[in-house]
Amino acid sequence: MPERTDYRALVAGHTGVFAMINSGDSGLPVLTRLLRVVEPAVGAAGLVFVEFAAAGGRVIVATGSAEFIVGRPLPPADPATVCLLSGPVVREIRVDAVPGALADELAGRGLRRMIVARAEIGGVTVGSLHALYPDDDPLDDSQRAVIAYVAACIAHLYGDQTGLPVHGDGPVVAALTDGLAVVDRRHHVRLWNPAAAQVTGRPPAEALNRPFPFPLPPSGEVLDHRLPDGRWLRITSAELPGPNALQVVTFRDITDQQRRDHDRDLFVAVTSHELRTPVTVIKGYADTLTDHWESLDDDDRRHAARIIGQRANELARLVDRLLTAATETPRGEPAAPFDLADALRAAVLDLPADVRHRIVLDLPANLPKALGDRHGLATVLTELSTNAGKYSLPGTSIEVTAEANERTVSFRVADRGIGIRPEHVERAFDRFWQGESGDRRRYPGAGLGLYLVRQIVEQQNGWVSLRPRVGGGTVAEVRLPRG
Repeated sequence: MPERTDYRALVAGHTGVFAMINSGDSGLPVLTRLLRVVEPAVGAAGLVFVEFAAAGGRVIVATGSAEFIVGRPLPPADPATVCLLSGPVVREIRVDAVPGALADELAGRGLRRMIVARAEIGGVTVGSLHALYPDDDPLDDSQRAVIAYVAACIAHLYGDQTGLPVHGDGPVVAALTDGLAVVDRRHHVRLWNPAAAQVTGRPPAEALNRPFPFPLPPSGEVLDHRLPDGRWLRITSAELPGPNALQVVTFRDITDQQRRDHDRDLFVAVTSHELRTPVTVIKGYADTLTDHWESLDDDDRRHAARIIGQRANELARLVDRLLTAATETPRGEPAAPFDLADALRAAVLDLPADVRHRIVLDLPANLPKALGDRHGLATVLTELSTNAGKYSLPGTSIEVTAEANERTVSFRVADRGIGIRPEHVERAFDRFWQGESGDRRRYPGAGLGLYLVRQIVEQQNGWVSLRPRVGGGTVAEVRLPRG
């Protein structure tokens, strides 16, 4: 059995450590001196301190028989790391109970038992102190108490932030963006790092010793799990070697990645659908003109050329919309005063024929000038008008009206179509959003028109809104500053 703690040597050595600190020493030299003092005082064959930083754990000080492992890395998900960080703050364990090559190396040098004490600040692990012994006999309570005390002293050194941490800016368990948990054979949580609490909103008190709150994938596999609040977690699981049937589980919030993936897939699907229609029509009429030119009369040729022109214009607008959306923030001309009524009349003339014939303009005389980008306004009216035409019956009117108050000049585009549900008036401005999706969608579109409208209008310090129209239909309203 190891010798009992030599308190006289411990106090004398500790006094020397304080003398170093008082003379201005700090960081690694003080920590090294402290472990060299403690090693003989507690009868250990060697002491090891592992610091945890963002890149993982690393042995920064080792004495005696364990000196050979100075600099040894311990990745955060390494079985040995997880094993040493789980369980009580202070505990005694057999070296051969720790999975991994490091424990095998220690055992190969005759080290059989260890006392492990975590150095914690506010419940956050900054490192772990290990006192190693060659005997198989249980260790003395006084030795455990001293190691726990020294670990607390080391945590205090880290709290002073004078030369410590040696690597990185903080503990791996706190700095990891990935949530880290250890679960037992019943899938009850035994370790729950601060990142897990941050990702899930569950503090350790609500997670420890309770069932793991999400589905567990088979060891070595990955599972994407959607939370009730709509966020997505990517969960991985791996079994830890040893008799305790522990699993280490990591998880991260991949909501943004899921959204990007969804946008990309939707962009490809919708864009291919929207491009196919005008391209097919253009090709069909072009082939007709090429193959049957002599048999067509002038009216048929003009009709084919007119359809090709219309579809080419649609294709050009779609391509422009896609390119603008890809830049995230459409850029227009610098804001300048312009005649809103005149700009609306001119923009109507450039609308597709099937929409232009349905427009009913009701613009007051002496409408004040607006401050913004007149060219951008034409795009806004085109998108709002074609949107109104798409969601209303052919032949029904699309009303464009305008008004002003002391601060703004506004115009409205109103239809008598299917209307918009109140819960969709904001979502409709999301990029790629569609009221209906999939092959059953009745109304074609890339889901970019209203997104671009809001981008353009807000760039001009204005705003745009949608609302259901009394009696059926939708009203889109754009407000711009007065010029």
